Amino acid sequence: MKVLKFGGTSVGTPERIRHVAKLVRASGRNVVVLSAMSGTTNTLVEISDYLHKHNIPGAQETINALRQKYAEVVDNLYAEDSTKTRVTERLERIFNYISRFTEGEFTHADEREILAQGELMSTALMQAYFEEQGVRSVLLPALDYMRTAQGGEPDMKYISTCLRRLIELDPDADVWLTQGYICRNAYGEVDNLRRGGSDYSASIIGAVLNVEEIQIWTDIDGMHTGDPRYVKRTWPVGRLHFEEAAELAYFGAKILHPACVLPAKLHNIPVRLLNTMEPTAPGTVIANFPPDGTIKAVAAKDNITAIKIKSGRMLLAYGFLHKVFETFDKYSTAIDMMATSEVGVTVTIDNTRHLAAIVDELKHFGTVTVDPDMVIICVVGDLDWKNGNDFCALAVDALRDVPVRMISYGGSNYNISMLVKAENKVKALNLLSDKLFENKN
Repeated sequence: MKVLKFGGTSVGTPERIRHVAKLVRASGRNVVVLSAMSGTTNTLVEISDYLHKHNIPGAQETINALRQKYAEVVDNLYAEDSTKTRVTERLERIFNYISRFTEGEFTHADEREILAQGELMSTALMQAYFEEQGVRSVLLPALDYMRTAQGGEPDMKYISTCLRRLIELDPDADVWLTQGYICRNAYGEVDNLRRGGSDYSASIIGAVLNVEEIQIWTDIDGMHTGDPRYVKRTWPVGRLHFEEAAELAYFGAKILHPACVLPAKLHNIPVRLLNTMEPTAPGTVIANFPPDGTIKAVAAKDNITAIKIKSGRMLLAYGFLHKVFETFDKYSTAIDMMATSEVGVTVTIDNTRHLAAIVDELKHFGTVTVDPDMVIICVVGDLDWKNGNDFCALAVDALRDVPVRMISYGGSNYNISMLVKAENKVKALNLLSDKLFENKN
């Protein structure tokens, strides 16, 4: 058994839904995880935003526009009128449910309920299409088994028990179909695994079922050596170690959700990244491959802010760093990079929600300087210094004409990170690509 996850663009039109169904049928008896149709979650966020602002007409107009979009999908997807009627009634119940939130006070819990409807609609569409095509599919409602524990981590024991029980109710199905992204939290409320969480859903499901492989189907043929939107020449990376994939996902490679890697890694389950539009392309395989002493890719993480705390009192001052980190911990703000000296420390963050409060508290320890609009450029590969390949020198040399604010090397055997101004991002990415992959075809 495998887990096949299809993203929003893969099921974004009636034609693509038919195409995905064909791919699924050719793959055997597997668990299929679906995201919401492309654009749906953004629209549900927009509806929620109107409701938070008490703009009921705006919310209702947006609901009606989404309703019309799905009506057109239904009309073009199915051949039989009976199927169209049945699916229309199912979707209408969902839209009526969303419309109920236009009455009364709107809460963040209500918003999570609304955001869950996209995946419920996409699986309803797909299951009905399977049924019309004579495929025996069984729906595994994610809200019946996917649960997070206190602290937001997946409750793996609960998920395993409930999911296996649901599958055992109909073990002879051709396909088991379920929703990505959505879950219940420790209090039983409808919640989600955050944006991109369908990858995480697929990895969790694969881990608890101990499947042969987890496949992530998107609109690009695997993880590339660089971001094709900015780098002139890129190509898919055939193989990645789990640690390399995690670094790339965290530092900007949008094809894979960062949280997806850990469950697969812990259970030693390969993850294969594939292109729905080019299903014969080999894509990228992520597994516990042995070290190969090569650089795999370069990625960039945007919207970074650097914060420097300079203090003469830091010299030999026990507890200084503890106080600095405690400040960030207090405001639940993660640190990406760090550089220290005897008189100061510089850190980077990508969440500036509490920046003003953090800076205000840090001023108790020294002079604080903030540099916004920065980008972390991340070089990923087998970069263990014992290999004898001085990739750090190559990377630094490639950026000799780009001002570099910080460099982080040695914290991981798979990552060299450099902080540059946002205005230099594209130049830096292309210089690194040219230098590090100059002998590649």
